Amino acid sequence: METGNAIELKGVTKRFGDVIANDNVNLTVRKGEILSILGENGSGKTTLMNMLSGIYFPDEGEVYVDGKEVTIRSPKDSFALGIGMIHQHFKLINILTAAENIILGLPGKEKLNMKQVEKEIRELTEQYGFDLNPSQKIYDMSVSQKQTVEIVKVLYRGADILILDEPTAVLTPQETEKLFAVLRNMRKAGKSIIIITHKLNEVLELSDRVAVLRKGKYIDTVETAKATVESLTEMMVGEKVKLDINRTEPVGAEKRIEMRGITCKNKEGLKVLTEASFTAYSGEILGVAGISGSGQKELLESVAGLQPIESGEILYFSPEGTTEKISEMKAEDIKNLGITLSFVPEDRLGMGLVGSMDLTDNMMIRSYKEGRHFFADRKSPKKLAEDIVEKLDVVTPGVDTPVSRLSGGNVQKILVGREIASNPTVLMVAYPVRGLDINSSYTIYNLLNDQKKKGVAVICVGEDLDVLLELCDKILVLNSGKVAGIVDARTTTKEKLGLMMTGLTEDKNE
Repeated sequence: METGNAIELKGVTKRFGDVIANDNVNLTVRKGEILSILGENGSGKTTLMNMLSGIYFPDEGEVYVDGKEVTIRSPKDSFALGIGMIHQHFKLINILTAAENIILGLPGKEKLNMKQVEKEIRELTEQYGFDLNPSQKIYDMSVSQKQTVEIVKVLYRGADILILDEPTAVLTPQETEKLFAVLRNMRKAGKSIIIITHKLNEVLELSDRVAVLRKGKYIDTVETAKATVESLTEMMVGEKVKLDINRTEPVGAEKRIEMRGITCKNKEGLKVLTEASFTAYSGEILGVAGISGSGQKELLESVAGLQPIESGEILYFSPEGTTEKISEMKAEDIKNLGITLSFVPEDRLGMGLVGSMDLTDNMMIRSYKEGRHFFADRKSPKKLAEDIVEKLDVVTPGVDTPVSRLSGGNVQKILVGREIASNPTVLMVAYPVRGLDINSSYTIYNLLNDQKKKGVAVICVGEDLDVLLELCDKILVLNSGKVAGIVDARTTTKEKLGLMMTGLTEDKNE
């Protein structure tokens, strides 16, 4: 490992109006190390990295790169200093090849020698252990291949300092291991790597040191070898936190939802679900795992009446003993049966919440649709909003604050909390803790467990396989729109789930 600091921040402060996102932060990144940055939602991690990548400019403080004070006013300045940031949402052009995306925007001759470019890219990928075909089109790539293109893109531009934002969020365990091997090779070559993540087990496995932020302030940097999940969580939150998912055995499980051979197509006419079948029971949590885009969204939306179905049927078995064919019903009629969907996509405000309305009004949206006019007095929804704010620790000046003024994580808590509060018989949640810090995540896990204990059939789409294995009773695995199998979460392994997700093995036994 090289000696010296690649980056040093001294007294860096960033304000947005009255909000102090970063408050007098002092931080060092050594040459040839992997540094993880941890913190709760709103702790200032992304803001700090955005200043290094040239998206924001600090109001106060100094930034040093390789021991020299620098000024970073744009991404161009950041690139010139050898800093490259790989964002969670890729910035690639689908119809171009990997090589074309990698060189896009670089100065050079009008006519490029693409054979030479591809040769240089192959040499770069072989040096660090990447698996990449430079001539492959982006639209023909998996999520991990696209991520590889983004990393190679910044390396090709000469980056010595790489910042990765949630790099394993949508990767299988096998893909994560490949990425870690590449990052370790880059560290050996003297590169400095900064990782923003919420997955503490990965932090402990990969990084050399961990820097912790809390409410915009820098707390400390510790050697990873001396840290534990509990010690890091305490640093982030400021107090001891119990990190246990108390999974109970299902009691009196009854069939609630049965999907039989459902096939769905997207707007382009491509199958997104192919003859998908499963059964969800009351008092159980059924997890849904799969590589991003494997049909998770369509699976839940078909049950909720939001996805057109080509063939197959979905049955709902009520607690009273009646059976309804909900695949022929409208979304509002399905909701009235007690089947709710809380989908947490990238655009949280686009699914079920109105940004310009305050928390109380957002509680009322569903009630108005269902014609419950007694809600017009605002007392009941206001009480519900206050309960959600208190129980989920939503950071807001009050329930009269417009939702658009809250951070993404807090918007998410409101969305999930509102659906849980509707007392459903079937609760479907997609990515309920995406982007949430560990403390908030465990609050949501415990709420889902509470619903299970009440006899609700819970269907949970998740990205973190470790959590699905600890939280769920069964896990349904999707691969390219097909059900690869349904396994017992108590006895299966993360490695087996990863193989099923990629289609390398199947398990058809429920």
